[in-house]
Amino acid sequence: MATFSASSVSFTSLSISLNQTKGFACGTVSLPAKAKSFGALTLRNAPLRFRVSCAAKPETVEKVCEIVKKQLALPATTEVSGDSKFAALGADSLDTVEIVMGLEEEFGISVEEESAQAIATVQDAADLIEKLCEKKE
Repeated sequence: MATFSASSVSFTSLSISLNQTKGFACGTVSLPAKAKSFGALTLRNAPLRFRVSCAAKPETVEKVCEIVKKQLALPATTEVSGDSKFAALGADSLDTVEIVMGLEEEFGISVEEESAQAIATVQDAADLIEKLCEKKE
């Protein structure tokens, strides 16, 4: 079980307390286990970030899987899913560029080089496509 408030997160066996100072978080982590308590760990200052990530629609992931299989000339028996890493499927950097070009053509989008370099999995590609399609609309 977990609870969350503006300045702390607590789990059954993990407690984190944060103090917010000028956009940075610092605090302690307490890790009790079976009635024993470990010393508190001190967290270093780091920028506070709140990130919400939404997975792409299943149809988008499926279409990306088809394009990846086609671009890499993978046999029909090869399993490709959202978790599939391009490198694990045998793609080198040139293959990845060709995959991105195929995705741009199929979805009518333009992927910036910086964003293209961050794509490592089918899910990464599908999420980026959805994001770019939303901006396009």
